[in-house]
Amino acid sequence: MTTSNAAGHVANPAQAAEGVRRIEWAAREMPVLRQIRERFAATKPLAGIRVSACLHVTSETANLMLALRDGGADVRLAASNPLSTQDEVAAALAYEYGIPTFAIKGEDSATYFQHLNSVVEHAPQVTMDDGADLVALLHTERRDLLAGVQAGTEETTTGVVRLRALHAEGKLGYPIIAVNEADTKHFFDNRYGTGQSTLDGITRATNILLAGKTMVVCGYGWCGKGVASRARGMGAQVIVTEVQPVRALEAVMDGFRVMPIIEAARMGDMFVTVTGDVNVIDTPSFDVMKSGAVLANSGHFDAEINLNALVGMTEARRSLRPMVEEFTLRDGRKIVILAEGRLVNLGAAEGHPASVMDMSFANQALCSEHLALTPGLAPGVYDVPRHIDEDVARLKLEAMGVSIDTLTEEQRHYLTSWELGTQ
Repeated sequence: MTTSNAAGHVANPAQAAEGVRRIEWAAREMPVLRQIRERFAATKPLAGIRVSACLHVTSETANLMLALRDGGADVRLAASNPLSTQDEVAAALAYEYGIPTFAIKGEDSATYFQHLNSVVEHAPQVTMDDGADLVALLHTERRDLLAGVQAGTEETTTGVVRLRALHAEGKLGYPIIAVNEADTKHFFDNRYGTGQSTLDGITRATNILLAGKTMVVCGYGWCGKGVASRARGMGAQVIVTEVQPVRALEAVMDGFRVMPIIEAARMGDMFVTVTGDVNVIDTPSFDVMKSGAVLANSGHFDAEINLNALVGMTEARRSLRPMVEEFTLRDGRKIVILAEGRLVNLGAAEGHPASVMDMSFANQALCSEHLALTPGLAPGVYDVPRHIDEDVARLKLEAMGVSIDTLTEEQRHYLTSWELGTQ
């Protein structure tokens, strides 16, 4: 059963009570966002601002939506991935908290884009995106709404890449803050969050012991660093593939084997793609993989593993477990794909821990406030203001009971002068 009305489009409104419990549980681990929500409730910095959000509909995201709502925003939410929705949370947002939500786990492509259109029907002034699909819609099929959009934020690496490309072509219609570029986002969300949640998704889906397995991690950006280090910590023998020489060198210096994917494909028992690019694992790799190789993607879009090529090599396919599909190739080898090649950490698990998303979503909330208080920015892709990044880190440290030093006046003077040198 699905229900579609003014409250949104969700799988089952009867799940709302369970969703409330999940949202409240996540809130326990999100003290920074809680403080921001309390301040927003008192000051209403987003009063009357229409916000269209396209994010993973999880219990952590729900807490961000509640902070925006309490800050006075008129919020609508759609899923940013067909498999990432927690249906209980979607029901709670729509039917307990009054936030129109359009998201159903497992929705098909047509429904996914129908939901995106639904969240822009109230003519947003601010967009909040994860992957830039909402921005792309406003710059193509819904250009009639583009002039009314004042600003936006973007959550993930892939979305920032798309936005920079759009801006480079002179087509970006409004200013967008790249929340992904904040230190308190990519250091922690991408590295610690993706590292833990990706392995969580793989182990939940397969129940395979990672110790002793050879895991190939494609990409050594912040997400790849997290996956590789966590896999090694669980006893896997990790191989890294890269195209950027500095990152490849870093992986070598971090103690990992580094080689081209065609070589790694012969050795790997398990593969994880985290590059943000297309067809990273393709026909030449499929041709040489061991029978039984398990492939997962933790990049934003389901483009990193060329599933069309794999299907073309396949004579039979079957589901083995939830989110586990086996492809039998014409030569008899079997290749296993997790979560349809989509985000394995959200498709087969629950995504990042709430304490990690606390910082990412604190950045989202504070950047939304900053944009509301800073009208007139020219179209472009902007970094998170440094004071916001540092405020989030400071609040997180305080919540953890950690104190740090402060500079003395003498030290501040030394760091801003040139006269002092060798004594």
